[in-house]
Amino acid sequence: MHSFTASYHIYDFGNSSILDDGLLPNDTQYISWSPVGHKLAYVWNNNVYVKASPTEEAVQITKNGEENKIFNGIPDWVYEEEMFGTHSALWWSPNGNFLAYASFNDTEVPVIEYSSYSEDTLQYPKTIKIPYPKAGATNPTVQFFIVDTTSLPTFKSVEIFPPAEIKSSDHYLSVVTWVTDERICLQWLRRIQNFSVLTVCDFENATWSCPKVREIRWESYISLMFKFQPSVPHFAPDKASYYKVFSDTAGYKHIHYINGSQVPVAVTTGNWEVISIEAVTNQFLYYISNENNGMPGGRNLYKVLLESSPKLPKCVSCNLDEKRCQYYSVSFSKDTQYYQLNCLVLRYLEKNTELENSLKDIQMPSKKFGSLNIGGYNLWYQMILPPHFDESKKHPLLLDVYAGPCSQKVDQMFRLSWATYLASTERVIVASFDGRGSGYQGDRIMHAINRRLGTYEVEDQIEAARKFSEMSFVDKDRIAIWGWSYGGYATSMVLGSGSGVFKWLPRYKDSHISTVMARAEKFKEVEYLLIHGTADDNVHFQQAAQISKALVDAEVDFQAMWYTDKDHSISGQAHKHIYTHMSHFIKQCFSLH
Repeated sequence: MHSFTASYHIYDFGNSSILDDGLLPNDTQYISWSPVGHKLAYVWNNNVYVKASPTEEAVQITKNGEENKIFNGIPDWVYEEEMFGTHSALWWSPNGNFLAYASFNDTEVPVIEYSSYSEDTLQYPKTIKIPYPKAGATNPTVQFFIVDTTSLPTFKSVEIFPPAEIKSSDHYLSVVTWVTDERICLQWLRRIQNFSVLTVCDFENATWSCPKVREIRWESYISLMFKFQPSVPHFAPDKASYYKVFSDTAGYKHIHYINGSQVPVAVTTGNWEVISIEAVTNQFLYYISNENNGMPGGRNLYKVLLESSPKLPKCVSCNLDEKRCQYYSVSFSKDTQYYQLNCLVLRYLEKNTELENSLKDIQMPSKKFGSLNIGGYNLWYQMILPPHFDESKKHPLLLDVYAGPCSQKVDQMFRLSWATYLASTERVIVASFDGRGSGYQGDRIMHAINRRLGTYEVEDQIEAARKFSEMSFVDKDRIAIWGWSYGGYATSMVLGSGSGVFKWLPRYKDSHISTVMARAEKFKEVEYLLIHGTADDNVHFQQAAQISKALVDAEVDFQAMWYTDKDHSISGQAHKHIYTHMSHFIKQCFSLH
C-alpha cells in the first residue's frame, strides 16, 4: 500500500517562520498545494477540504466520508494498489481554479481481516479490516466530481458521469488528465478490461460538458491494459489533438496521433514497443522504447520531428556510453527546455586512486543474455554469472521467476541484489526467463495467457529450466527456483507439475490456493521453504496458512517462516533477515558450506 497519515506544519519563507499550529488537522491522509497561488486541498477522515490560503478557514467539500465505506479524494485499496498506484485521488487544474476528485463507495465490497500483534501493551491483538474485492466479488463504485474553487468559501461541485456504454456494467475510472484549466480528459474502463472510452470535458457557459463527438473508444476481444491501465494521453500544443500509446495492427505498442474523429495516425512502427511518451513540444515528441539492438529489456530515449514525413525517430541515448548503460529513464523540466537522463550504472564521481585500488579486489559477476525457442517463440533469458566464470566447470543454478502478465525479468538495468551476492560469493548462476505472458514484446506473447493464468507461463519456465540443465556449465542435480508475489505462484505451479527438473525449491509468497493444495503430494519430491508476512494486505496470510495445512495433511516435510506485522514488501530489519534465511537454505540445499 502507498497510503499513510501525517501531521503537517506550514513554513512561511517570507518571514522564515512556521505558521501557527492548528491550521491543519492531525492524521491528514493527503495534502496538495494548488499549482498556482496558495490554495491547499487535503483529505481528513475520508473527506475533502480546501483552503483559499494556509491561514484561511478550511471549506469542507464532502461530508459523507466514512472509514472503509466512502473514500473521497483518496483511493480505496483496489484503486490505490491496482489502478492509480498512489494514495491520491484528487487533481488540481493547471491554474488552480478547479479541483477534481474521485469518490469510491466500498459499502458492498467484502472485507479481509487480519491481526496486528506489534503493540505488546495490548492483551489481545488488533484486527485490521480492509475492503478487498477478490475475483468475482463486488467491486467499489466510483464517482467523479469537479469543484470550482474561484469563490471560496462558496463553491460549486459538478459530477461528471461515465459514458452510457461504461456505466451500464462494472467499470473503473482509470486515468485523469488535466489539459487546460477548462478542459479535462478522463478514461473509463470496463471491469472485463476489453472496452475503454476516453472522454474530453470542457467548462463552457459556467458548466461542464463532455460531448459525445469527442469520445474515443477502444475495444478488443482481449485485455486493453497497458502496464495495467490504459496509457496517458499527451496533448499537443493546440490542446485538442493528442498522442497516445496503444497496440497497432501488428500487436505492438506504438505512438498514435489522434485528432478528433479522424483515424489515428501511427507515429512509430516496428517489431518493438514504446514504453512511454515523455514530452511533447511544438517540434518534437520524446519517448522511451526498447527498439535498440532488438533487445526487449533495453530502454533508450528517442525523439521524432513531428513535421517530418515519414517520421524518422532519432535515438538520443543509444551511443552515449553503450557499454556502460542501455537502460535509461528521463526527467524533463516543466517547460521541456531541459531533461536529465538517468541510468543505474557504476560511476566514479571523482578520481580517487586509493578507492580505485581497493575496488579492484571486489569481484563483480557478469551478465549473459540469450534466447530460447519455446512454444514457437524466441524468448529471452539472462544469467548472472560468477566472476571469472569458467564454462568448463559445473555450477548450481537458481531460477529467479516472476512470470506475471506484462512482466519483464530480463533487462539491461544495473542492480546490486541478492543475485549479485549469490553469484559473486557463493558462485551460483542466477537465471531469469521471460516466457509467454511477459511484456514489451508484442501482444501475441503477452496475451498468450489471457484467461489462462497458470498455464503457458508455468510451462515455459519448466522448459527453460530443462534447457538450462542441458548447458555444459550447469549442474543438473543442483537447480532451484524461487519467486516473490506472482513469482511465488508461478514457482509453486512449477513445483506442482512434478516435472522432475527441480530437486530443491525455495518458495516465497502466495499461490492460487486450490491449485497448490490439490498438488500438495508433489511437494514431497523437493525441499520447500514457505515464507509470508502476517500483515500482507496484497497477498493474504490466509493463503499461506491454507497451503501449510494442505502440506501437513499430505504429510509433506517443509520449512516455513512468517514475519509478524510485515506487509507485501517485508521491509525493515525483516528484509535483511529474509535474505539471510533464504541464503542459508540455498547453501544447505546446494551443499555450499
